[in-house]
Amino acid sequence: MKLFPRPRRGRDLLAIGAIAALTAAGVVTAPAGTALAAPGCAVTYTTNTWQDGFTATITIRNLGDPVDGWSLGFTFPDSGQKVTHGWSATYGQTGSAVTARSAGHNDRIGTGASTTIGFNGAHTGANPSPASFALNGVTCTGTVVPTPTPTPTPTPGGTPVEVNGRLRVCGVNLCNQYGRPIQLRGMSSHGLQWFADCYDGAALDALADDWKSDLFRISMYVQEGGYETNPAAFTGQVNNLVDMAEERGMYAVVDFHTLTPGDPTYNLDRARTFFAAVSARNAAKDNVIYEIANEPNGVSWATIKSYAEQVIPVIRANDPDAVVIVGTRAWSSLGVSEGGNESEVVADPVDATNVMYAFHFYAASHTDAYRQVVARAATRLPLFVSEFGTVTYTGGGTVDLASTTAWLNLLDQHKISYANWTYSDAPESSAAFRPGTCGGGTYAGTGVLNESGVYMRARIRTPDDFPTG
Repeated sequence: MKLFPRPRRGRDLLAIGAIAALTAAGVVTAPAGTALAAPGCAVTYTTNTWQDGFTATITIRNLGDPVDGWSLGFTFPDSGQKVTHGWSATYGQTGSAVTARSAGHNDRIGTGASTTIGFNGAHTGANPSPASFALNGVTCTGTVVPTPTPTPTPTPGGTPVEVNGRLRVCGVNLCNQYGRPIQLRGMSSHGLQWFADCYDGAALDALADDWKSDLFRISMYVQEGGYETNPAAFTGQVNNLVDMAEERGMYAVVDFHTLTPGDPTYNLDRARTFFAAVSARNAAKDNVIYEIANEPNGVSWATIKSYAEQVIPVIRANDPDAVVIVGTRAWSSLGVSEGGNESEVVADPVDATNVMYAFHFYAASHTDAYRQVVARAATRLPLFVSEFGTVTYTGGGTVDLASTTAWLNLLDQHKISYANWTYSDAPESSAAFRPGTCGGGTYAGTGVLNESGVYMRARIRTPDDFPTG
């Protein structure tokens, strides 16, 4: 969205404009390097409205510890309300959801200090004020919130794997041992050949105990210095990470990470060899999910389906009941990124049981049109979002919290499981950790996290809904 300087408006227009005010407040995620003590904030929103437009002024007051870098999110109550241009912040809007990010000069808000931002907007009828605001992804309340007592490590019988047991597909859902639909939420590794030091015991302890993650996706690249260079070593590394996830009560998604070339049949023999070894070794485990082709691209659904129907029997020979995720056309977009949709999979599904279909998205690149396809497909196909990012499809760019929130709300609504890219300290904005974190031994809390990591940790930490009755 192109931004312009704040316009000057005439005194007569201000005199006749309707003035609305809303005061709210909220919990603020502490910035990196700041102890999470007593966070809190207050937001005042006022508008000057005319026939088909308005000016909004927003004052953010920090009631807790200083913050360095912030984003303010809110949702317009009316679909006709739009931000047209703004000042003192960078604005983004997806549907009715708006995000305003600090502009550099106002990154820091000290304790008791305030900053004021604003924008011009358009409306098509009523111009109601947003009902609430969220700073750095956490909803506002108006009071200082005491430091929460850390949630204890899950006791025996309480981890995701212990509660849900061996999973299966029932209808369009992923179901637990009680036959009840569930949603798993967690993080994906980056390439093991590049970021192995991000996946030691301390890192996975933090993922399980601090993030409260249900799953860990083990992203094993096949090319780009991955599996094809040393099959035995990479197979052993994957098996070790499966064990580490099991010990911490998390599900392990074993990702055969093919990307270039996009035709999965190029790696068919490698896939057969790899999955024969991994499924034989882990057949007795309840926590393993197999993802057999990360992002097929440039090939037809018929080619992908044929590949799947040759690889799945290899897994079934050792593990007859494991859940298998099959990649879909056009970088696992159900074909949307190449002009298609879910209809080709619905019309010609993989001939196997306990199969789910992958959907991948990057929130800043893939917005309403993609969400519409997923909302429709979720009623017809068992979907698993085995990879998504809060940024652009490049893995970089600005974190789009508004679009990410819209996506995750949709996935929650349909109980679609997901893994966020990435649990790593890669030098890109999709990474959860700040560069240099991995190997340092400290992974818990927000002080080591990037903006994407702060948001995803807060989202994943919310209580699971695992029905057992």
